Amino acid sequence: MRRTATFLLAMAASMSGIVHAAPPMQTVPSVDLKRYAGMWYEIANFPMFFQRDCVGDTTAEYTAHADGTVGVNNRCRTKDGTIDSASGTATVVEGSNNAKLEVSFAKPFKGDYWVIGLDPEYRWSVVGTPDRKYLWILSRSPQLPKEELDRALAAATAQGYQLDELRYTPQK
Repeated sequence: MRRTATFLLAMAASMSGIVHAAPPMQTVPSVDLKRYAGMWYEIANFPMFFQRDCVGDTTAEYTAHADGTVGVNNRCRTKDGTIDSASGTATVVEGSNNAKLEVSFAKPFKGDYWVIGLDPEYRWSVVGTPDRKYLWILSRSPQLPKEELDRALAAATAQGYQLDELRYTPQK
């Protein structure tokens, strides 16, 4: 019994150095929604339930509306070659300078959409959720040059993302 207790204490002590809470996620200081609007190609993501049938050619098109909301149209190619799409609306979280949005594809359900990395020229974007369960690397072009991809990945890592689960999206 004493040996078991000693073993468990030693195991707990060794694991305490491994497990640490990541600091709260930070967004970029601000996002210009007019510049952010348009077509984005998914370069990589963390696998998620809603994209389970997507095998490539995944895009997101954003449309800035006069009322401050953003139209969202996501598309992807499925295994059988058909195009799957979903349309929704994003609403800016007050006080976030447009860097935090709540996206809804089916009311009343909303999901977080936080811009945590953004190229100054809006060539790429890193989007995540505050719980770090979801991550998307987006680009204005179907391929992202290695130097730019490295910057996007560094932005995700700086926000506490472990990139082991990152899956790259084939684009034509």
